Amino acid sequence: MTPSRIRETLLATAAATFVLSTAAALADPVQWNGKAQTPHYAEDVFPPWQHGQNNDATRRGFEFTVPEVDVLADFHGDITNPSLVLYVGGNYFFAMAPLVSAFEHEHPEFSGKIYWETIPPGLLIRQIEAGGTITSGNMTWTAKPDAYFAGLKKIDQYIKSGLLAAPAVPYVTNTLTIMIPKDNPGHVESLKDLGRPGIRLAMPNPEFEGIARQIEASLDKAGGKALANAVYKTKIANGSTVLTHIHHRQTPLFLMQGLADAGVTWQSEAIFQEQTGHAISHVDIPADQNSTAIYAGAMVKGAAHPQAAKLWLDFIKSPTALAIFERYGFKAYHGGSMPDHDSE
Repeated sequence: MTPSRIRETLLATAAATFVLSTAAALADPVQWNGKAQTPHYAEDVFPPWQHGQNNDATRRGFEFTVPEVDVLADFHGDITNPSLVLYVGGNYFFAMAPLVSAFEHEHPEFSGKIYWETIPPGLLIRQIEAGGTITSGNMTWTAKPDAYFAGLKKIDQYIKSGLLAAPAVPYVTNTLTIMIPKDNPGHVESLKDLGRPGIRLAMPNPEFEGIARQIEASLDKAGGKALANAVYKTKIANGSTVLTHIHHRQTPLFLMQGLADAGVTWQSEAIFQEQTGHAISHVDIPADQNSTAIYAGAMVKGAAHPQAAKLWLDFIKSPTALAIFERYGFKAYHGGSMPDHDSE
């Protein structure tokens, strides 16, 4: 057999082994019999998780969504001719449907005319820098934002750089939690447990998601640099920490698929998953180890719809909006000397 043929055979064998081992891990081991099977987890494990609620388009046309295969879970509404475009940090994607509905009730002229994105704030900045153009799969489109929402610290930074227009508008706060599968197979009870050998973690990537900085600070409070390094260095090196690109989607998905035992998220995200009925729970982090985020927004310089952006910025801190946020564990921001962190 020629060297090239040997190489081809080895590659084919490795590929086949990977496919079979992956399928076997996802399928019930008792029922696995070597036949091609779809995974044995429920389809609703995969996003989008809100059954189309996060799309206020009045004319939906032909519906085509295939969970795990063809889904644009963090892009919402009708891109054709929106009257308001919002770039929102993804850690409250689940709150946007009721927020948009309430806003449209107060301002019916915007009904079905709001487009919003809920990918991580750092990635939204990259899209702004690309002129509002984004590619997902085989689809490319442009949606220049009217307002941008992230952590107050970042909002102030981008106002100073000239990307956003003053003033910054803070509205709610949030704290961290440890998201776990409902049955807690890793017996995770605290941040210190995340450093234990054998505990598989899904953690936000510091390159894409600002929440990683808060998590590292909390790990440091709970167990010093040794714990922070164990989670974000040692475990990454040995493969027991997987870094996410979009933690508000990937962390709960990995937990429900049995691919991870825990992951640190904002508490609102765990509360949403529990309210949805997914097999997700959470472990509270003590206040002296926790980190607080202040959520804020501002108009984007050169916004195409400045009056619409101002209406949304006024609405987002209104009693109506705050009541919606409180359903998921957010607290109204009342100013003061609270630590100024990023929201994701």
